[in-house]
Amino acid sequence: MPPLLLIDASTYDVNKVVMPIDVIRKYNAQRYEMEQLSGVLRFDPEAGEIVCFKDLRQDEFWVRGHIPGRPLMPGVIMIEAAAQMCSLYFGLVSPGDKFIGFGGVDDVKFRGQVVPGDKLVLLGKLIELRPRRAVFDTQGVVDGRMAFQARITGMPI
Repeated sequence: MPPLLLIDASTYDVNKVVMPIDVIRKYNAQRYEMEQLSGVLRFDPEAGEIVCFKDLRQDEFWVRGHIPGRPLMPGVIMIEAAAQMCSLYFGLVSPGDKFIGFGGVDDVKFRGQVVPGDKLVLLGKLIELRPRRAVFDTQGVVDGRMAFQARITGMPI
C-alpha cells in the first residue's frame, strides 16, 4: 500500500496555475528537452510545501525510444522533474543567484506508469534547509494515484 500523499489535494487546484513557466525559468536553468516543469500549482514556504506539474506531450524526447508502441516516462526523468521542483523551491526562498544541484536521491519507489497525455503532479515537502544542503520528500501523482516517491537532497552551487 502506498503511503499517504505529502500534500492534501484539496489545497491546490490542478487547473489553476499560480506560477507559469516564465517565472520558473527565472530560477531554473534547464531548457529545451531537459525542462521538466510546466507550472506551479501551490507554493507555501511557511508550510515548506510546493506543488508543480508537468504536462506530458506526445513529442517528449523519450517517447520514440522508451518503449516503442507503449511509451513510458523513464523513472530517471520523473526524478529529474522532482529535483527541478526542489531547485525551484530553493531559488524562491534563498537570496542570491545560487541554485541547488542534485546531491542525491534515496528511498525511491516507482508505483505507477506515467505516459504521454498525463499531467504529472509533483508534490514536494521541505525536510531540511541548511546553507549547504536541502532535503525534500517528493511524490509524483497522476489522476490521484501515486506514480513515484523519493527523498531528494540538493546542494547549493
